[in-house]
Amino acid sequence: MSDDPRLTGLDGFRVEVKGPRADVVLDRPPLNVITMPQRDQIRRVFEALDEDEAVRVVVLRGAGEHFSSGGYIKGFLEASPETVSKLAWNIAAPARCSKPVIAANRGYTFGVGFEISLACDFRICSETTQYALPEQRLGQIPGSGGSARLQKIVGITRTKDIVMRSRRISAKQALDWGIATEVVPDATLEATVDALVAELLEFAPLAQRTAKKLLNDTEDALLTTAIELEGHCYSRLRTSEDFAEGVNAFHEKRKPVFRGR
Repeated sequence: MSDDPRLTGLDGFRVEVKGPRADVVLDRPPLNVITMPQRDQIRRVFEALDEDEAVRVVVLRGAGEHFSSGGYIKGFLEASPETVSKLAWNIAAPARCSKPVIAANRGYTFGVGFEISLACDFRICSETTQYALPEQRLGQIPGSGGSARLQKIVGITRTKDIVMRSRRISAKQALDWGIATEVVPDATLEATVDALVAELLEFAPLAQRTAKKLLNDTEDALLTTAIELEGHCYSRLRTSEDFAEGVNAFHEKRKPVFRGR
């Protein structure tokens, strides 16, 4: 894994892999501004981590007091049309990753910082977190999937309130509206994320990957289609070694040992 070229020469962030956990850390102090080249690098990093069988859970976090204040503004004018056309695809990398991805948010989580957090499976927020899509103030709209993902979560009325007014949303408001998975005191953010990672590692990896893909794939599906796809996924998992181990462990009153098969 350390020899993967996708994990070297990174711009403004780093990757820390410890056993089954990998952390992608935004690290351009003090606001962790995300550049255009960094967006493509983030995509390649998530692809590399997805291919690493030893990695089970990915955490996306920022160094310091803020997750990210957003993108490097001048970069939008300097980027080629081809680069701009890939913005949403690159920032959707956490959603495409087959493994659980946790966003650990604190402080400013604006623009592309908010958009990439919305592409994660879990958003654990410090009480200091502020979410915003401020592109209207620049004469622009969100361009990396933010308004589309947000509308799926909170509906069109609240999305218009956030996007068209460049409104900042507090951590409490984000929790009330279903944007945040959990809000915790700033001092316990890391411990809460650690606990969630440990919890997710207890589950069968094949079942976790199946659940994520099924939920993502059926988000826009008819109820009848979603139920049918769920049934097919359930049927396939019934033949897995992990399911047999889970059933046996349950009846033997012991902790299961899942192997991802």
